[in-house]
Amino acid sequence: MARKKAYIEEEVIEKAMHLFWKNGYETTSMQMLEKEMGINKFSIYSSFGNKNGVFLESLKCYKKKLNALINDLKSKSNGALGIKEYFYNFIDFTKETEFGKGCLVTNTANELGAHTEDRIKNVLSAFTNDVRQVFTESLKQDTTKDEATIEQQADFLIIAMFGLASATKVFSKPQLDNYIENTFKRL
Repeated sequence: MARKKAYIEEEVIEKAMHLFWKNGYETTSMQMLEKEMGINKFSIYSSFGNKNGVFLESLKCYKKKLNALINDLKSKSNGALGIKEYFYNFIDFTKETEFGKGCLVTNTANELGAHTEDRIKNVLSAFTNDVRQVFTESLKQDTTKDEATIEQQADFLIIAMFGLASATKVFSKPQLDNYIENTFKRL
């Protein structure tokens, strides 16, 4: 007879997500996951397969949380100004203390190496492409821009977003505000 789980998967994954977000994928060990999630290795392996499985589920959890910001951007009809607001909202989203935790996806992308599992690389790439596509759709609201300009600006903004995500970990709010204001002066 199978044993009944003594934990709720969504709750333990959210704990794991915060651990990965704070410490990074590479630094987070199985022992750290056991302690943070409050379950043993057997339960982790049984439910999620391995550390990569836990991480992939953590990315899904992260995406659900970030979707509130993304959906808010999708509902806007003010083009680049909506994306600018998204950048400001993202700073608040990352806050843990005075400084932010960055973006789980960006933090992990900065750690990628040759040994990183393709599934993880693919999920990170798909996630980034999804956000870039939302930027593209927002930029298309400005009918004076041609397709090539929109694509170039979407590339610029997703890379700027990566920069902002990393910057939230070390720079002050006024510095981040300056970064955002200067980023959008060029659009």
